[in-house]
Amino acid sequence: MDHEFVLILDFGGQYNQLIARRVRECNVYCEVKPYNKITLDEIRSLSPKGIIFTGGPQSVYGDGAPTVDKGIFELGVPVLGICYGSQLMAHVLGGRVQTCESSEYGKTETEFDTDCELFRIDGLGEKNTVWMSHTDYISDIPRGFKITAHTAHCPVAAMENAEKKLYAVQFHPEVNHTVHGTDMIYNFVRNICQCSGDWTMGNYAQTAIKQLREKIGSGKVLLALSGGVDSSVAAALLSKAVGSQLTCIFVDHGFMRKNEGDEVEAAFRDWDINFIRVNAKAQFMDKLRGVSEPETKRKIIGEEFIRVFERQAKKIGAVDYLAQGTIYPDVIESGSGDAAVIKSHHNVGGLPDYVDFKEIIEPLRMLFKDEVRKLGTELGLSDTLVWRQPFPGPGLAIRIIGEITDEGLEVLQDADLIFREEIAKAGFDRSINQYFAVLTNMRSVGVMGDFRTYDYTLALRAVTTTDFMTAEFARIPYEVLEVCASRIVNEVKNINRVVYDITTKPPATIEWE
Repeated sequence: MDHEFVLILDFGGQYNQLIARRVRECNVYCEVKPYNKITLDEIRSLSPKGIIFTGGPQSVYGDGAPTVDKGIFELGVPVLGICYGSQLMAHVLGGRVQTCESSEYGKTETEFDTDCELFRIDGLGEKNTVWMSHTDYISDIPRGFKITAHTAHCPVAAMENAEKKLYAVQFHPEVNHTVHGTDMIYNFVRNICQCSGDWTMGNYAQTAIKQLREKIGSGKVLLALSGGVDSSVAAALLSKAVGSQLTCIFVDHGFMRKNEGDEVEAAFRDWDINFIRVNAKAQFMDKLRGVSEPETKRKIIGEEFIRVFERQAKKIGAVDYLAQGTIYPDVIESGSGDAAVIKSHHNVGGLPDYVDFKEIIEPLRMLFKDEVRKLGTELGLSDTLVWRQPFPGPGLAIRIIGEITDEGLEVLQDADLIFREEIAKAGFDRSINQYFAVLTNMRSVGVMGDFRTYDYTLALRAVTTTDFMTAEFARIPYEVLEVCASRIVNEVKNINRVVYDITTKPPATIEWE
């Protein structure tokens, strides 16, 4: 390992990515490994500074329940068990776990022993709120442990064996609802594990560039550049490593936001790479003529992207490596270690069989999205690209309900630009995780001046989320929405009504199509 390292053993917990992000926020490198795909000898060889057990849905005393080799507690490495992980620690070390008489879910008042090193936090106090989610509990602690927190219904909300540096919490410190939860994780990785915090994007960039140069040598690299954050940062990193040996193919299907194709091209104009922009709007529009069903639109755009990419790649000739912007959540969610294959099809839509590549290169494979953004800034990318809003592959084509026309695209691009401008002016462009406009196929009566109109309704959508699996609608102030609506109906043709989508995910999705 080039960095101090904390190992996270995953037992199927819903918050495994969140635990890893919290550790990384402490400037400590960590990796998530499935509990059943790493041996004790392999853990020993990694020399982790600490180990964290995640939560999980099963009961530790059930048949076939996930478990660990008891020897993991004899490595002399600090261990923190969270939820299921805390129960597993108790179970393996001779304690007792049983079903709660009264389960605990959600915010729960907890009493702490602030002498415990995990809880030595200014402002925590002896009572505070944590996030609970459990139906089992530790009823008897193992020998050598002491109880360090409890609730009205959970006698062991936390326990420790300080001598062996073993700590367990029944609640979820990684969740924002646990007051000072991130401080507890900081205390574990920085104070108990004594990690110095050597994980920074500056250090990562230097190490990654060196490793890429060694791997690629004099070979050629091909990258499908969408203009999104991940592929743009991957391009910048590879450019620093191998320069003109990298070729980026940017397929502009014509469904980008206003001026976005030009912005992507301008961003890489002075980089030492071979940048190929393919303006393919006409052929994409031809394929989509008369098509209104959203899934059909997606499939047509995906297939046509492959065809354009294939034709351009063939002109380049033999390629040694295919690069893509896989990031760490993709790897964690795959669980099987097959993320490269999964993402190659997801990102490229199917690898061209004529490209003679040695392997796939994924320089961002171990980074979370927030780390990718920090790396992009470190590498000199503009804020426009680094903070680009999440954008679906089919682009505005699936933000137009019904058939796509040139007129509809122009209307949506203009309206979407106004919405983004006003959100930025109001200072919400980084606190709202995704925001965009949708051109509906619904027309309604309106009045502009002294004239009756019969024009289209535009929907605005803005959400806050941590994982994009669930999302809340953003509470944009009425005065900001009013300015957006006023500008759109006055400056954009064929729009006479603006609505704001206040539906959560679920039941809705973030995108409309």
